[in-house]
Amino acid sequence: MFLGVLMAMAVWKLAAPRRRQEIQRVIRWTNNLGLVIIDTIGLRLSFPILAVGLAVIAQDRGWGLFNIIEAPGWVAVLIAIVILDLVIYLQHVMFHAVPALWRLHRMHHADLEFDVTTGLRLHPVEILLSMGIKLAVVMALGPPAVAVLIFEVLLNATAMFNHSNVRLPMLVDRFLRLILVTPDMHRVHHSIKPEGS
Repeated sequence: MFLGVLMAMAVWKLAAPRRRQEIQRVIRWTNNLGLVIIDTIGLRLSFPILAVGLAVIAQDRGWGLFNIIEAPGWVAVLIAIVILDLVIYLQHVMFHAVPALWRLHRMHHADLEFDVTTGLRLHPVEILLSMGIKLAVVMALGPPAVAVLIFEVLLNATAMFNHSNVRLPMLVDRFLRLILVTPDMHRVHHSIKPEGS
């Protein structure tokens, strides 16, 4: 899914770019995708298990809220996705508001241009902190593993979409803004820096 969305956004950008880019793609993409490799290695070395795997273990051992209470599977999946999304949103707010966290997160905002790889450009320590937060939530909630998998796919896909340099028809953009962050909305967010940064 990750590679599929990355390629789809890259092709869409070639077919209908929103803005002209000045920096050669090969330079930016090498740097940004190199960070993805470093981040992935860091996660694998730092955590013996990631969020989906922990959800499977939690379910097997009866850990977390959804393994204690009775709830229909679809309700548990839906609530878990919403809670995970809310937690990651609050984490993002904190990375903008807390100066020490902003020093990590500004690597993402320091990209000189804005495209699909900007959504992947994250400081390795930020990735580790984010995974630690997700693991804590998974332990507390005990969500179905499929909910965590769906959340991870949606999180990555939307991050790549809303950072993409793609042109959307105005009517489509206006409709999409009702349910998710569009590339034009997110570009404005990237231009806003915390005070004292």
